[in-house]
Amino acid sequence: MAPTSTPHAPFGRVLTAMVTPFTADGGLDLDGAQRLASHLVDLGNDGLVLNGTTGESPTTSDAEKAQLVRAVVEAVGDRAHVVAGCGTNDTAHSVELARQAEAAGAHGLLVVTPYYSKPPQEGLYRHNVAVADATGLPVMLYDIPGRSGVALSHETLVRLGEHPRIVANKDAKGDLAAASWAIARSGLAWYSGDDILNLPLLSVGAVGMVSVVGHLVADRLGELVEAYGAGDTARATAVHQSLLPVYTGMFRTQGLILTKAALGLAGHPAGPVRLPLVDATPEEIARLKEDLAAGGVHL
Repeated sequence: MAPTSTPHAPFGRVLTAMVTPFTADGGLDLDGAQRLASHLVDLGNDGLVLNGTTGESPTTSDAEKAQLVRAVVEAVGDRAHVVAGCGTNDTAHSVELARQAEAAGAHGLLVVTPYYSKPPQEGLYRHNVAVADATGLPVMLYDIPGRSGVALSHETLVRLGEHPRIVANKDAKGDLAAASWAIARSGLAWYSGDDILNLPLLSVGAVGMVSVVGHLVADRLGELVEAYGAGDTARATAVHQSLLPVYTGMFRTQGLILTKAALGLAGHPAGPVRLPLVDATPEEIARLKEDLAAGGVHL
């Protein structure tokens, strides 16, 4: 049974887009995934998003994706929302992955905007509705035009918000004006998908974040959300500013690469990345340690 949720924050407030741990030879590390998931929930995450880009979904098989969801649900499913990424640029495949995730025990689905193909808005609408119609699970959209090549328009977000199971949006558009209008009109629960905009998005109506730096600082992200919700904007701003070196440092190169490097430094399961990504260099790791230390994270 998933943790209690509300229409206002259907997946909790602080979620981390979890890496997929691999063994030294590149295989799926299910034991490591369970240990990492338990650590992340202990750190303060309300939920975990699996099989997203940070989870190396482009290079994991459908079978590996299902195995990962089952393992993490077994480890933390009674304490945290387990949201499974199922979006691709093939609607039929996305529907198949959604049904697979539901069968594996996921509590919700993350559906990224179909990438590379650049569908028109009607295609984006029909794609997301097809996935939402495929299961009984609540859906979080994922609007990230920098990766997908096309954005969900205000009008499409409003239309999608009318679907009974499309309940949230992960916003990595980097456009506070667009977010303001869409939050006001769509009725969707809004989650920041860009760590450095966590506080600004809260200020225009977001309820929480799907974070990468939550691998390391979910407790401080929780403090930020709590402070802002309590009206203590000075405290929220102070937390935000204290995290700036972490936000910057974790994304000096591709974020997953440095996240796995940081987890390895901290002694948590992570392992190597799969090609076409490459592991962090010694120079990148040294700079990462400096950045994290400046943000209060000492590894």
